[in-house]
Amino acid sequence: MISLDQLQATRSEYCCQANLNIYDTPSHKELGTQAAVGRNLQFLAKTPVNDFLEVRLCEDDYLGWLSVEDLAKLEPATTKYQPVTISTAQIQERIPAVIAFTKAAMEQPNHYVWGGTVAPNYDCSGLMQAAFVASGIWLPRNSYMQDNFTTTVEMESALPGDLIFFASKQKVHHVGLYLGDGYYIHSSGVENGRNGIAIDRLADGGDKVTQWYYQILKGAGRVEKSYQP
Repeated sequence: MISLDQLQATRSEYCCQANLNIYDTPSHKELGTQAAVGRNLQFLAKTPVNDFLEVRLCEDDYLGWLSVEDLAKLEPATTKYQPVTISTAQIQERIPAVIAFTKAAMEQPNHYVWGGTVAPNYDCSGLMQAAFVASGIWLPRNSYMQDNFTTTVEMESALPGDLIFFASKQKVHHVGLYLGDGYYIHSSGVENGRNGIAIDRLADGGDKVTQWYYQILKGAGRVEKSYQP
């Protein structure tokens, strides 16, 4: 447990002792991401803004704002975060476990949460990040970052475990995990989605959700490395 007075230099790392909400702004109106138990973070400043402190999550470089009240849920990290090097072949060996994670998450009662990266409620890229990190593979946080991070492959060549991206006006804003045979699993919202995790098909038919995502399909990307801060 630490207090505001005990904050050290910004290069120091702290370890989350509970799942924490990280907001996009100090107004805490919009959740940006979540930091699961065991993740490390650094403070970018020691002066709060509206009782929030700016932080950087060490594993994916995400910048956000943490409530001062949540300082009590942190401990000084005993060791600094060290990225793990993993080969493309090792990643492919772990793809079945990644797919299994998403299907197991779907079986739990869940709903879509913007910024959600902690079970049971995820957003689209949060589910992808959680599924891969459960197998020791880090992805960037957001869907457009994941698009830039992966190796582009033609949809005709997509394999189970590839990420598939959806965009409006060329801006990626949604991601799912390809399962093969035209099916993919994703966490989608309320307005144009299923308010949670579901399996859908890439097809110009079916219900309005299926059609919506098919119309904005951008392409596929293969995870060939783990993110290195």
